[in-house]
Amino acid sequence: MFKTFPIRSPLQTGGVKKTINTWARALPSWVVYSVGMLPALIAFYQGATGGLGAEPIKALEHELGEFGLKLLIIGLMITPLRVYGKIQLFKFRRAFGLLAFIYVMLHFAVWALLDLGDVALIWADLTKRPYIILGMIALVMLIPLAATSNNYAQRAMRGGWGLLHRLTYPVALLSGLHFIWLRKGFQIEPLAYFAVIAALLLLRVPAVQRVLRRG
Repeated sequence: MFKTFPIRSPLQTGGVKKTINTWARALPSWVVYSVGMLPALIAFYQGATGGLGAEPIKALEHELGEFGLKLLIIGLMITPLRVYGKIQLFKFRRAFGLLAFIYVMLHFAVWALLDLGDVALIWADLTKRPYIILGMIALVMLIPLAATSNNYAQRAMRGGWGLLHRLTYPVALLSGLHFIWLRKGFQIEPLAYFAVIAALLLLRVPAVQRVLRRG
């Protein structure tokens, strides 16, 4: 009596993917930088106006660090999205990486200058809280990545540039461990972040890629 038609979601028809790729091609990178800095500006404003609670410096420090971790994760997602989903966000990878570096530096600056403000206290905190050492190692590894995130360095270093930028992987792992250790005890949020990081790195293993492509 009635003719039925198969119902397909936008994902099945490629509509969502096509829309994302079209928007990505049209969107300038400076928009990503501008929007990416808004959370930092909002957090500093809230800290200055009493919007971050009884311990605004600690809250600001944690807000900046957590957002930096989110940006690292977003940067790790770009390659799997391209490989498995054909979603082309590669032009924004540099922006997310540099934004992550900025947030981690701000996180460090708030801790060192506003929270402690003394070299002796910084050294004492490093020796007393081992998770801070993990964060410091991640920060040091981010510095050469940020310094070489430009076209000139990419051309000059050739194949070495790609090898250097694989430091992003241990940086993400160390940052995730830093967050877990910072929170202490069994807490879902930092464990969820670390699970996502581990999954995104696992997707880069050639054997896993072959299995997923066959599937």
